[in-house]
Amino acid sequence: MRTVRALWGSSHPGPTLVVSVLALTLGIAVGLEPWRIALLALAVFFGQLSVGISNDALDADRDRAVGRTDKPLARGDVSLTAAWVAASVTLVLALVLSAPLGWRMLAAHALFIGSALSYNTGLKSTPFSLVPFVVSFGIFPSLATLSAPEPSFAPAWAWVAGAALGTAVHLTNVLPDLDDDARTGVRGLPHRLGPRVSAVLAALAVLAGAVAVLLGAAGGDLAAVGPVSWLFFGVVVAVAVATLVRALVRPPARVLFRLVMLAALLLAAQLVASGSALTA
Repeated sequence: MRTVRALWGSSHPGPTLVVSVLALTLGIAVGLEPWRIALLALAVFFGQLSVGISNDALDADRDRAVGRTDKPLARGDVSLTAAWVAASVTLVLALVLSAPLGWRMLAAHALFIGSALSYNTGLKSTPFSLVPFVVSFGIFPSLATLSAPEPSFAPAWAWVAGAALGTAVHLTNVLPDLDDDARTGVRGLPHRLGPRVSAVLAALAVLAGAVAVLLGAAGGDLAAVGPVSWLFFGVVVAVAVATLVRALVRPPARVLFRLVMLAALLLAAQLVASGSALTA
């Protein structure tokens, strides 16, 4: 049990659960059958476990160097061998569970995971660190639509919203660790831009995603936008604008990270609320 707890702690459990629940709710929103929803959620869950554990396994030496006592692998609670075995097994499970949903879903999920792994294995330290997030989150809404009996890719507006969500997540997720990353040679795009510019761009990305969902789900006809969609849009815009103002007039602080992450989660909720339009 100690090993299991350590591996779970190494999987980035927060993002793993959020992305898995998002897949589950998108599956429900597009009207999948229960067994398809279950397979979709489990496949995404195991894929996220693999991505998270492999990330911490690759970063173990850097985490030890900066004293990351919150990281089980850095503390030595579990061996690197066990972590790599777990990452490999969960990767296989993710693909095996995707297969019954069709080869298109399998291929899309493989791309989703492969893109995330490319970040772990090197892109995180380059100016192109944003690319895996744009690719993975851009294709993410299609995992649900490709799991349907009659598979199809999500419409373009959902790709834009997903990519915007991924942009916001990446530009803010690393903000609390900028100093530690700098000490260990990790210089992705947010590190080069700095916390203030990263937060501003993340907030703008959320705004762009919110507009894409609002207009896309209604076919570009504002008169067809329902009250619930307007409500979600208004809340997302309010939080994103508050983030922009906070980033521009105050020194960067952890509250900025929390504001952008809240805006990103609200954008994800807005996307789910418009899920029926993904298959229209």
